[in-house]
Amino acid sequence: MQDMFVKAYMKTLENVVTSALVTDRSGGALGVEDAVRQSGKQMRAAHDAGNRLFFIGNGGSAGISSHMATDYSKNGGMRASALTDGSTITCLANDYGYEHVFEKQLEWHARAGDILIAISSSGRSKNILNAVKAARERGCIVYTFSGFTPDNPLRSTGDLNFYLANKEYGFVEVGHLALLHTVLDIQMGWQPDSVSNAA
Repeated sequence: MQDMFVKAYMKTLENVVTSALVTDRSGGALGVEDAVRQSGKQMRAAHDAGNRLFFIGNGGSAGISSHMATDYSKNGGMRASALTDGSTITCLANDYGYEHVFEKQLEWHARAGDILIAISSSGRSKNILNAVKAARERGCIVYTFSGFTPDNPLRSTGDLNFYLANKEYGFVEVGHLALLHTVLDIQMGWQPDSVSNAA
Protein backbone atom coordinates (compact mmCIF):
# COMPACT_ATOMS: atom_id res chain seq x y z
CA MET A 1 0.00 0.00 0.00
CA GLN A 2 2.80 2.45 0.89
CA ASP A 3 4.58 1.79 -2.41
CA MET A 4 1.35 2.61 -4.24
CA PHE A 5 1.22 6.04 -2.59
CA VAL A 6 4.86 6.78 -3.42
CA LYS A 7 4.34 5.79 -7.04
CA ALA A 8 1.18 7.89 -7.22
CA TYR A 9 3.04 10.88 -5.81
CA MET A 10 5.85 10.51 -8.34
CA LYS A 11 3.36 10.11 -11.19
CA THR A 12 1.51 13.24 -10.09
CA LEU A 13 4.79 15.17 -10.02
CA GLU A 14 5.61 13.96 -13.52
CA ASN A 15 2.17 14.97 -14.78
CA VAL A 16 2.39 18.43 -13.19
CA VAL A 17 5.67 19.17 -14.96
CA THR A 18 4.83 17.65 -18.33
CA SER A 19 1.45 19.42 -18.35
CA ALA A 20 2.99 22.87 -17.82
CA LEU A 21 1.15 25.64 -19.62
CA VAL A 22 3.08 28.52 -21.18
CA THR A 23 1.72 31.81 -22.45
CA ASP A 24 3.34 34.89 -23.93
CA ARG A 25 2.72 38.50 -22.95
CA SER A 26 -0.44 38.72 -25.05
CA GLY A 27 -1.85 35.54 -23.48
CA GLY A 28 -1.15 33.36 -26.52
CA ALA A 29 -0.26 29.73 -25.84
CA LEU A 30 3.16 28.26 -26.59
CA GLY A 31 4.34 24.68 -26.48
CA VAL A 32 6.61 23.94 -23.51
CA GLU A 33 9.39 22.77 -25.84
CA ASP A 34 9.31 26.03 -27.81
CA ALA A 35 9.21 28.10 -24.62
CA VAL A 36 12.16 26.21 -23.12
CA ARG A 37 14.29 26.72 -26.22
CA GLN A 38 13.20 30.34 -26.68
CA SER A 39 13.96 31.33 -23.09
CA GLY A 40 17.33 29.55 -23.12
CA LYS A 41 18.41 31.31 -26.32
CA GLN A 42 17.16 34.64 -25.03
CA MET A 43 19.07 34.23 -21.77
CA ARG A 44 22.28 33.42 -23.66
CA ALA A 45 21.75 36.39 -25.98
CA ALA A 46 21.21 38.70 -23.00
CA HIS A 47 24.46 37.50 -21.43
CA ASP A 48 26.34 37.93 -24.72
CA ALA A 49 25.04 41.50 -24.91
CA GLY A 50 26.45 42.25 -21.44
CA ASN A 51 23.20 41.87 -19.52
CA ARG A 52 22.26 39.90 -16.40
CA LEU A 53 19.71 37.41 -15.18
CA PHE A 54 17.96 38.18 -11.88
CA PHE A 55 16.11 35.45 -9.95
CA ILE A 56 13.57 36.27 -7.23
CA GLY A 57 11.26 34.28 -4.98
CA ASN A 58 10.04 33.86 -1.39
CA GLY A 59 10.54 30.85 0.87
CA GLY A 60 11.04 27.70 -1.19
CA SER A 61 11.08 29.84 -4.32
CA ALA A 62 13.95 31.86 -2.81
CA GLY A 63 15.85 28.58 -2.49
CA ILE A 64 15.13 27.83 -6.14
CA SER A 65 16.32 31.34 -7.04
CA SER A 66 19.65 30.90 -5.24
CA HIS A 67 20.13 27.41 -6.68
CA MET A 68 19.39 28.51 -10.23
CA ALA A 69 21.49 31.66 -10.07
CA THR A 70 24.43 29.49 -9.04
CA ASP A 71 23.83 26.90 -11.76
CA TYR A 72 23.23 29.45 -14.52
CA SER A 73 26.48 31.17 -13.49
CA LYS A 74 28.67 28.11 -12.88
CA ASN A 75 27.30 25.63 -15.41
CA GLY A 76 25.83 28.06 -17.92
CA GLY A 77 28.56 30.70 -17.83
CA MET A 78 25.97 33.48 -17.62
CA ARG A 79 25.80 36.53 -15.38
CA ALA A 80 23.12 35.49 -12.91
CA SER A 81 22.20 36.71 -9.44
CA ALA A 82 19.56 35.84 -6.87
CA LEU A 83 18.22 38.91 -5.07
CA THR A 84 17.68 36.87 -1.90
CA ASP A 85 20.55 37.91 0.38
CA GLY A 86 19.29 37.87 3.96
CA SER A 87 20.88 41.11 5.11
CA THR A 88 19.69 42.99 2.04
CA ILE A 89 16.16 41.60 2.35
CA THR A 90 15.86 42.46 6.04
CA CYS A 91 17.34 45.93 5.49
CA LEU A 92 14.86 46.75 2.76
CA ALA A 93 11.95 45.15 4.61
CA ASN A 94 12.77 47.27 7.65
CA ASP A 95 13.17 50.51 5.67
CA TYR A 96 10.51 50.16 2.97
CA GLY A 97 8.31 47.16 3.81
CA TYR A 98 8.59 43.57 2.66
CA GLU A 99 6.51 44.20 -0.44
CA HIS A 100 9.39 46.31 -1.84
CA VAL A 101 12.43 44.11 -1.11
CA PHE A 102 12.96 42.99 -4.73
CA GLU A 103 11.65 46.12 -6.38
CA LYS A 104 14.29 48.28 -4.64
CA GLN A 105 17.14 45.97 -5.67
CA LEU A 106 16.01 46.10 -9.28
CA GLU A 107 15.89 49.89 -9.08
CA TRP A 108 19.56 49.76 -8.07
CA HIS A 109 20.86 47.11 -10.45
CA ALA A 110 18.57 46.36 -13.41
CA ARG A 111 18.97 47.87 -16.84
CA ALA A 112 17.30 47.48 -20.21
CA GLY A 113 17.85 44.03 -21.69
CA ASP A 114 18.32 42.24 -18.36
CA ILE A 115 16.05 39.28 -17.65
CA LEU A 116 13.98 38.88 -14.48
CA ILE A 117 12.94 35.35 -13.53
CA ALA A 118 10.07 35.79 -11.06
CA ILE A 119 9.10 32.63 -9.16
CA SER A 120 5.97 32.40 -7.00
CA SER A 121 3.88 29.29 -6.36
CA SER A 122 0.74 31.35 -5.69
CA GLY A 123 1.52 34.08 -8.20
CA ARG A 124 0.07 36.55 -5.71
CA SER A 125 3.07 37.75 -3.66
CA LYS A 126 3.08 41.55 -3.64
CA ASN A 127 6.86 41.83 -3.55
CA ILE A 128 7.13 39.67 -6.70
CA LEU A 129 4.44 41.64 -8.53
CA ASN A 130 6.10 44.94 -7.54
CA ALA A 131 9.42 43.63 -8.80
CA VAL A 132 7.93 42.73 -12.18
CA LYS A 133 6.56 46.26 -12.48
CA ALA A 134 9.97 47.73 -11.62
CA ALA A 135 11.67 45.45 -14.15
CA ARG A 136 9.23 46.52 -16.84
CA GLU A 137 9.93 50.18 -16.10
CA ARG A 138 13.63 49.49 -16.71
CA GLY A 139 13.11 47.68 -20.00
CA CYS A 140 13.80 44.17 -18.69
CA ILE A 141 12.52 40.94 -20.17
CA VAL A 142 10.37 39.02 -17.67
CA TYR A 143 9.75 35.29 -17.26
CA THR A 144 7.28 34.12 -14.63
CA PHE A 145 6.89 30.75 -12.93
CA SER A 146 3.64 30.32 -11.00
CA GLY A 147 1.04 27.75 -9.97
CA PHE A 148 -2.05 27.15 -7.84
CA THR A 149 -4.83 28.94 -9.76
CA PRO A 150 -4.90 29.82 -13.45
CA ASP A 151 -6.07 33.39 -12.76
CA ASN A 152 -3.13 34.31 -10.51
CA PRO A 153 -1.96 37.85 -11.39
CA LEU A 154 1.70 36.97 -11.98
CA ARG A 155 0.78 34.67 -14.84
CA SER A 156 -0.21 37.58 -17.11
CA THR A 157 2.85 39.77 -16.51
CA GLY A 158 5.73 37.99 -18.23
CA ASP A 159 7.04 37.79 -21.77
CA LEU A 160 6.89 34.06 -21.08
CA ASN A 161 4.71 32.66 -18.30
CA PHE A 162 5.23 29.08 -17.09
CA TYR A 163 2.21 27.87 -15.12
CA LEU A 164 1.78 24.59 -13.22
CA ALA A 165 -1.82 23.60 -12.54
CA ASN A 166 -1.55 22.25 -9.01
CA LYS A 167 -2.31 23.61 -5.51
CA GLU A 168 0.41 21.77 -3.57
CA TYR A 169 3.62 23.63 -2.82
CA GLY A 170 5.75 20.52 -3.19
CA PHE A 171 4.61 19.77 -6.73
CA VAL A 172 4.75 23.37 -7.89
CA GLU A 173 8.15 24.15 -6.37
CA VAL A 174 9.81 20.98 -7.64
CA GLY A 175 8.15 21.58 -11.00
CA HIS A 176 9.55 25.10 -11.24
CA LEU A 177 13.01 23.82 -10.36
CA ALA A 178 12.74 21.09 -13.01
CA LEU A 179 11.62 23.55 -15.69
CA LEU A 180 14.46 25.95 -14.94
CA HIS A 181 16.97 23.09 -15.01
CA THR A 182 15.50 22.03 -18.35
CA VAL A 183 15.94 25.52 -19.81
CA LEU A 184 19.59 25.59 -18.77
CA ASP A 185 20.51 22.01 -19.61
CA ILE A 186 18.86 22.03 -23.05
CA GLN A 187 20.55 25.36 -23.82
CA MET A 188 23.85 23.77 -22.84
CA GLY A 189 23.30 20.92 -25.31
CA TRP A 190 21.98 18.11 -23.12
CA GLN A 191 20.71 15.06 -25.03
CA PRO A 192 18.95 11.89 -23.88
CA ASP A 193 21.27 8.92 -23.41
CA SER A 194 19.65 7.13 -26.33
CA VAL A 195 20.60 10.02 -28.63
CA SER A 196 24.11 10.63 -27.31
CA ASN A 197 24.93 6.92 -27.28
CA ALA A 198 23.85 6.57 -30.89
CA ALA A 199 26.12 9.38 -32.03
